[in-house]
Amino acid sequence: MCALCGVLGGSDHWTDTAARPGVFTRNVDSLQRRRERLNRVSAAQRVLAFYGLTLSDWQGTSFVLSTMTGKTELVDNLAHLWAAAEKLIRRPCDPLDPALMARLETVDA
Repeated sequence: MCALCGVLGGSDHWTDTAARPGVFTRNVDSLQRRRERLNRVSAAQRVLAFYGLTLSDWQGTSFVLSTMTGKTELVDNLAHLWAAAEKLIRRPCDPLDPALMARLETVDA
């Protein structure tokens, strides 16, 4: 997204669904928006598990990112997810890592 669209779009992040038709989603029903959000959490979970992390939704407004040892970070939106993940595990998270891609292919198969 370009900077101008980000400014004009308001405070909603483009990865989040909105109640207004045509704004980031066609789903104006709250149940459908919630389902979309949980689907995004599930997709992120598959990648984050490779790094020993879990992600959960927090009241539909933020996300809780956690390590296996219990360290947690509150993440405002999915755009901040990778920076928070790298901060928690103290190493880079490469979503295109060949080992990760191989694992995702076996899990999704």
